Amino acid sequence: TGVQTCALPILVVDDHPLFRRGLVSLLSYDERFHVVCEAGDVNEALQLAKSHSVALILLDNHLPGVRGVDAIASFKELDPEVKVVMLTVSDDEDDLAKALKSGADGYLLKTSDSEQLSDTLSRVIAGESVISPQMMNKLVASLRHQAEPSGNPDSPTRLAERLSPREREIVQLIAKGLSNKLIARELDIAETTVKIHVQHVFKKLELSSRDRKSTRLNSSHVSE
Repeated sequence: TGVQTCALPILVVDDHPLFRRGLVSLLSYDERFHVVCEAGDVNEALQLAKSHSVALILLDNHLPGVRGVDAIASFKELDPEVKVVMLTVSDDEDDLAKALKSGADGYLLKTSDSEQLSDTLSRVIAGESVISPQMMNKLVASLRHQAEPSGNPDSPTRLAERLSPREREIVQLIAKGLSNKLIARELDIAETTVKIHVQHVFKKLELSSRDRKSTRLNSSHVSE
């Protein structure tokens, strides 16, 4: 139909058929989106991505065999223009950092409502990188506890210490659910400037994750 021709072609990847079908059904109510294929694991998804023209991939993380975060680079290699949004139960910061480092365009928790989902997909297609407000709230919590001693490298304050005052402002506004456009209006700066700040936050998040992993590895070597 004309609606499907104009709608955004989506590939849904999730190993739970009931959730997957529910997601497909939910997206069918929005004429902007059209699920053209679905898969239960990464290998099947890669084959479908090769044989179908998809603009966006909704990707679960905990999949049989290859995890979602470990497959992002493969999808991007197939089509550098495809958008990949993680839709997962994992609120682990390391998974978030790995997803961003691998090229994910969005990271959304399965506890999100339908409005958050459609808003995230729309913003990602418009060129934004979107992180679930719940995940951003973790960063806000770390900002609030920054006064606490941060000698422990595993402390969330390690990331907070790396953020500039403007980046902290933006993190707090993202946690409230504001889009880049609304943040730009709120802070009276250009939307492109907001995007640059968000990218800096993401890069620092990746660095923080690598530091935590490095510390854990070093600690395990010392204890041996």
